[in-house]
Amino acid sequence: MCLGIPGKITQTWEANGMRMGKVDFGGVVKDACLAYVPEAEVGDYVIIHVGFAISRLDEDEALRTLELFREIDAVGQELGETG
Repeated sequence: MCLGIPGKITQTWEANGMRMGKVDFGGVVKDACLAYVPEAEVGDYVIIHVGFAISRLDEDEALRTLELFREIDAVGQELGETG
């Protein structure tokens, strides 16, 4: 099973013609491709699936979802973090 994890864009840049961003998943920061959500800006929340932002979502929904993931400890496992 794969999860789409919500995260907040904290930085954007271009790499080899591809729009990229740093995305914060409640303290875990990863690089992600933003090509599929060209309207997304720094401060927006996006759903990330296998390193690609696939949609934007509002902050309230993102924070509710992150809290649920924290409760089941799924964020760290999905992102390959061990603790």
